[in-house]
Amino acid sequence: MKYRKLLPFVLPLLWFAVLGSAVQVIYARHKAREMFVHLERLNAERDSLEMDWGRLQLEQSYWSSHAFVERVANAKLKMNLPQARDVRIVRP
Repeated sequence: MKYRKLLPFVLPLLWFAVLGSAVQVIYARHKAREMFVHLERLNAERDSLEMDWGRLQLEQSYWSSHAFVERVANAKLKMNLPQARDVRIVRP
């Protein structure tokens, strides 16, 4: 008998609690999906940056190779290896 008097107050309270938890579940799933999409974008950006990094490393190794430096020295700076007769050995 005592509980029947509380039923009109408890039932709407429980109904709002269930409704509130359902809204929270929907919001949490939406946020999780947003975060997953953001994570996938970041992963794609990371992959792109790793590819650029690899390309830049290859380019750097090419630019620092002996043959390339010698070719640039010959073509742009007009530098050539000295003849054997032009080399002087200096001893301290």
